[in-house]
Amino acid sequence: MSDRRANRLWMLDGGFSSIGLCAVAVPAPPDALAAEAWLLAPPMPHERKGVLREEAARLIDGLLARVARGRGALDVAIGEGLDALSIGDRLLQLGCSGVGDYAREHLGIHERTGQQMARLARELRVRPLLREAVRSGEVTARKATAILPVARGADEAAWVARARSETVRALDAAVKAAGRPEPEREGAVERVDLEVGPEARARLEEALALAGQVLGAGAPRWQRLEAICQEFLAAHPVDVRDEEDAVEVDASAAEWLEAARAALEDETACWAALDAVDPVIAPDLGDAVERGDSDGLDAELRALATMRERWDELVGHLAMLLRMLGLWRELGFLSSGHYSEERLGMAARTVEQRASLARRLQTLPGLRDALRSGRVSYEKARLVARVADEDTVGEWIANAERTTCIALRREIEENQETQMCSAGELTVRVPPRVARVLDAAFRAARSAAGHWLTPEECVLLLAEHFVATWEDVLRTRSTLHRMVLARDRGWCQVPGCSRAAAHVHHVWYRSRGGGDDGENLVSVCAAHHLHAIHGGFIRVRGRAPVGLVWEVVLTRSASSGGAWAASGAIECRV
Repeated sequence: MSDRRANRLWMLDGGFSSIGLCAVAVPAPPDALAAEAWLLAPPMPHERKGVLREEAARLIDGLLARVARGRGALDVAIGEGLDALSIGDRLLQLGCSGVGDYAREHLGIHERTGQQMARLARELRVRPLLREAVRSGEVTARKATAILPVARGADEAAWVARARSETVRALDAAVKAAGRPEPEREGAVERVDLEVGPEARARLEEALALAGQVLGAGAPRWQRLEAICQEFLAAHPVDVRDEEDAVEVDASAAEWLEAARAALEDETACWAALDAVDPVIAPDLGDAVERGDSDGLDAELRALATMRERWDELVGHLAMLLRMLGLWRELGFLSSGHYSEERLGMAARTVEQRASLARRLQTLPGLRDALRSGRVSYEKARLVARVADEDTVGEWIANAERTTCIALRREIEENQETQMCSAGELTVRVPPRVARVLDAAFRAARSAAGHWLTPEECVLLLAEHFVATWEDVLRTRSTLHRMVLARDRGWCQVPGCSRAAAHVHHVWYRSRGGGDDGENLVSVCAAHHLHAIHGGFIRVRGRAPVGLVWEVVLTRSASSGGAWAASGAIECRV
């Protein structure tokens, strides 16, 4: 039977499997489950009108909910491993200065996601009842995050019982009613597009560079842009009534969405008609956690991350189908994000990213093969998918193989900046809060000028104000230390590190005759300099800036990518 014939069958036939995943450990996706998922190919545009929507929705949901449970169990175990690695010098023994860098470079998990996993595991350590409910799969990580502010001490048992039966929306509302601060969420991002000419662009880049000196080289562009806007608003305040109106509009929209979600819960009896999904127990990391063995934890986490990538691929494929056809409506949810949180127990943005990558992999089979064969990690595949096309995908994959994930991200961002400069465009992705600050700064600029200004003129005025305010304050005498930091663009040069450089290290120690020439100096962050290098966990040799070789001193160096070249290429030593 051809794939297209099978695809028609899933569109027209409402039957679906009821494969269960309840198990003590979570292996790679069961063959039967994976086979059913991959059998469902995206329908052609002219075929979509013929889809039996209710049957297709239940078919995809039955598979996707089970896949999400398996992936969620792995996330719990990975979070516990990351939390264990964050104790003492364990991460530095592996060459990493933080959980985020380790998650991104060693596991192929976005640094923010890794940090959130570790934070949840750390919070669960002091909440034994909630931890057991999460590990057993009875309470999703999303629900656990919602009740963290209130599930403490004598109240823990009651909140865990509520989490077993109530929805995410209901738990969020109950926590808010209890007067507790809402936990940190994976925030939405808004895209801001402006037409900016060469003069305004040059001045803005100057202001962004100065903001980087104030905030640190590690500050993202949106954070620097926020500082520029806030500086202008401090000198040119706007009418607060406009801000209050914007907040009221946002509050009204939030209230409407809350009411709509509550109504759907009542109408569907919390989606009782959907296929029941067995809980999945999180795998045990063994005695590596108790021993505090960084090598053992690293090996366990790498194995779990490899399994997670296979589950992620299935999540992306099935979520792509669900979103492509808008089938969450037939399942009784307000939006795909609502479905993701309530049914899958996953953040809406997480599911959206995986569906987006799955869609790109349909058009870039070479990237899909590289991901499945382990040539690139999931996080590198996401980056490559943003910029590659059929003609350049091979080149981007080869580049991703020989460099670190953070270096690849910076290269892509630089390429995009160059393209925007040549096109006279400025595109920045910011949190909604920063978008409102930017809007307020534009209104303040127009008010200060006394007449209408184009967005380009607003950008120029904001940038000139920031430069005039900070240029003299930040002007410093040029020294060798500062020249080395400028040469290395303010970043720690240990491969895979995302931190700003704070120190300059002598490759050949001065106590052994090393000089102060630029080839013997390299920029590093404080953690890598004071603890990793001088603590004996990392060695560096060669000549800066491009002839350096970094070596992680491990008992099993081959498993951890023992030595790195300064360009980001990995020299594995057995």
